[in-house]
Amino acid sequence: MKKFFSFPNPVNDAAARTVAIGVFTMSVVALATNTAWLLIPLTYGFLARVAAGPTISPLGQFAVRVAAPRLTSWQKPVPGPPKRFAQTLGAVMTSAATIVWLTAGWTYARWILLLVIGGSSLEGFVGYCIGCTIFGWLIRAGLVPEAICAECGDLTARYAAAGFPPK
Repeated sequence: MKKFFSFPNPVNDAAARTVAIGVFTMSVVALATNTAWLLIPLTYGFLARVAAGPTISPLGQFAVRVAAPRLTSWQKPVPGPPKRFAQTLGAVMTSAATIVWLTAGWTYARWILLLVIGGSSLEGFVGYCIGCTIFGWLIRAGLVPEAICAECGDLTARYAAAGFPPK
């Protein structure tokens, strides 16, 4: 059971970015078509990935088995703990949007979904993970033990290698 409820470490960056593009696409479709029920599979996907990595997430399985192997330029291992943290942030945001939709209406839930679109577009299209950055800040602040991810406390080198900030 422990293996089932685990998160990969390291994570294939191509798979992480593919998931982000899938989240972005579903979120934009939900907004563009006023299809609030798409919050349900979005929320499930985030909760599933937090709980068990890509194992029980259809989007995660597609990313790992189909898309990522074909995205050769994005192939690189990245630390898993900050990616799991980023998935947790997505789970919180989509859960909040779903609860707001069910209690106050789609008009208000849409605003929360815009944050999901922003974060997923940065990760998917540019390779900049907001959750990973926040995770690094938490390590530097001493709120998360550095032993969880020694590489994560200083993301400057990783983002510099990825071309951030753009010159």
